Amino acid sequence: MTPPARTDHDARRTEVSQAVWRVLASHGFGGLTLRAVAAEMGATTGLLTHYFPSKRALLKHALEVLDRHSADRPRPAAERAGEASGLAMLRATLLDILPLDPESAASNRIWVASWDVALADPELAREHAERYRRARERMAQHIARAQEVGELPLGPRPDDTAVAAQSFVLGLVVQALFAPQEFPAERQIALVDAYVARLGDGRLGEAAG
Repeated sequence: MTPPARTDHDARRTEVSQAVWRVLASHGFGGLTLRAVAAEMGATTGLLTHYFPSKRALLKHALEVLDRHSADRPRPAAERAGEASGLAMLRATLLDILPLDPESAASNRIWVASWDVALADPELAREHAERYRRARERMAQHIARAQEVGELPLGPRPDDTAVAAQSFVLGLVVQALFAPQEFPAERQIALVDAYVARLGDGRLGEAAG
């Protein structure tokens, strides 16, 4: 009898996670409540307290759902880059972070809204910081590869360049979300291309190092 019970529990938790994501997509973190998730599921808040005994537990789970959703989101630029060089993969990584279409814009709006939630709680802030650290590590790998094949100068440390690259792209995300008419997809792409080109010719290297 245990396996079916475990299966039922996992299926219900998946259903809850999907409802959490739909509430986030529609209302952001400001509208994320047990009542809203229960209404989305057509369930009672009493059922949800089995999974989330507090608002903090719900927020923590929402960040995990957002993290998984972001990890599973298609990465068209990376797919097009395939087995390309380190610099091309760095470019693809930056492009795939940006709000270039309605789906990625919605995901980024939720991420930006999550910053306020995470900053208000030390543990959640640490978990958020760890997510961004992992993203920088992936960028640093592409940067190190680009240095190995001569696409980038050897001087700057890859992790320092990754910090600068992540700061650049997150700043562009915020500007594009607040002023989408000023930062349409083609301009965002052009700005990334200009940034990567400056990295390649060393004009950003000294600042990053």
